[in-house]
Amino acid sequence: MMYEADRKYTVVVDPAVNDRMYEHFEFLARISESVAERLLDNLVEDMYSLEHLPYRNPVFTRPYLKSGKYRYIVSCERYLIVYQIVNDTVFVDDIQDSRQADDKSFLYHNR
Repeated sequence: MMYEADRKYTVVVDPAVNDRMYEHFEFLARISESVAERLLDNLVEDMYSLEHLPYRNPVFTRPYLKSGKYRYIVSCERYLIVYQIVNDTVFVDDIQDSRQADDKSFLYHNR
């Protein structure tokens, strides 16, 4: 019998999420390359931590989204990694700077 803690999910990162991560990296690298590298490393590490126990994180609620469809994990104190779980796959569909308005969200524009 497989327990939830033993179950491994496949993590799929949307190409637009990769692009957004690198935009943040490039912006921050102008100030400090080492800080930018740490940001990128931490974001990627947190995304792939979703291979195990992705249900551990809270539901991501917004009025324009179907209730319960998305979850999120906070990374680097202010980035929201927004994802959905379908069977054995975690789809990372958005990454947001929590200080920005919802209209910057991929999910807001793709609803």
